[in-house]
Amino acid sequence: MAKIEVAKDRCKGCKLCVLNCPKNIIKIGSDVNTAGYFVAEQFNPEECTGCKLCAIMCPDMAISVYK
Repeated sequence: MAKIEVAKDRCKGCKLCVLNCPKNIIKIGSDVNTAGYFVAEQFNPEECTGCKLCAIMCPDMAISVYK
């Protein structure tokens, strides 16, 4: 099982990770960062394969993937 961590202070809620996740397990949550953006979060982490597409697509390098 893999897991992602989102650096909430760098995420701007652009949804590129959401759109590119092949398992559809990332969503924009209800947490707001200090810049006022709703940030991405992972749900159903047991389905994550660790493909890293979310991290690759993130323009702000706000996502880390751990296997």
